[in-house]
Amino acid sequence: MSRTTATIDPAELKAAGTARQTDSSAPNADRPRRRFNWGKVFAWAVMIALLIITVFPFYWMLRTSLTSNSALYANDMSLLPTDFDLGGFARVFGLQSPEEAIAQGGSGASIDFWRYLLNSVVVATAITVCQVFFSAMAAYAFSRLHWRGRDFVFSLFLLSLMVPLIYTLLPNFLLIRDLGLIDTLLGIMLPSLFMTPFAIFFLRQFFMNVPTEIEEAALIDGAGKIRIFFRLIIPMTVGPITTVAILTYMNAWNDYLWPLMVSYTDDSRVLTVALGNFTEQTPQTGPDWAGLMAATLVAALPMLLLFLFFARRIVNSIGFSGIK
Repeated sequence: MSRTTATIDPAELKAAGTARQTDSSAPNADRPRRRFNWGKVFAWAVMIALLIITVFPFYWMLRTSLTSNSALYANDMSLLPTDFDLGGFARVFGLQSPEEAIAQGGSGASIDFWRYLLNSVVVATAITVCQVFFSAMAAYAFSRLHWRGRDFVFSLFLLSLMVPLIYTLLPNFLLIRDLGLIDTLLGIMLPSLFMTPFAIFFLRQFFMNVPTEIEEAALIDGAGKIRIFFRLIIPMTVGPITTVAILTYMNAWNDYLWPLMVSYTDDSRVLTVALGNFTEQTPQTGPDWAGLMAATLVAALPMLLLFLFFARRIVNSIGFSGIK
């Protein structure tokens, strides 16, 4: 039996390979090209512009605080610090004598920075702890406990959100004066020490999302309402409670008008009110802008760091993302 052998032409083999490559690339040729998304570019441009607008004031504070007062007026349009000087921070921490401060454009007033810082920490911490604790209990009562007039009382709390804060300053001041708490830390803390309508409303929305079956099972096991609140509800809503605590601490730390009304000496003066020392004018120069910006930067830095660490949790909780 004879065996036939076929010869392969190299030209035919090359042509077959070329045809195979053409067939495999055909789907890619038919695939539509992605169009350039101008909308996304515009959105990024707007976001970057808003970011620059937001961050620029903080950069300008840093630039002003690192520039001597004499150089500020000579190079007021420079974007970089000129005549680099840390005298503003030295005046903030009380490291300069009154003569040195006046020579560099400061007011020469005595500044007890660490006392002001301690007062701010005490006031903000006490307000945060008490306000979050009592607001959480009130929110649980409005969300889970059934009692006559509950919805009406809650509506009154919501209506109080529409009352401007300026309308309550005078009644609160008269109350604090009659209690003899003027120029004390307790007088600063008392009006906002217990609860706020916003905190109650905020936490109530999350407490209502907690499944009632969990509480019913705990009641069957013999747990009371107080035990359920501390052992079940609080651990399940740590995220929202932490968010309220952060927002409350930031608000108490940045408060200026009320502490200004009731504190008159260094014993009760908080850091935001103490910044007014840097706006005093001297006979030779104008305001101590370098010292004022340095003090403002030092006072704002703790809140900036606090927000940066917990920004995602704050945004998620305010967006009512639910309980994980």
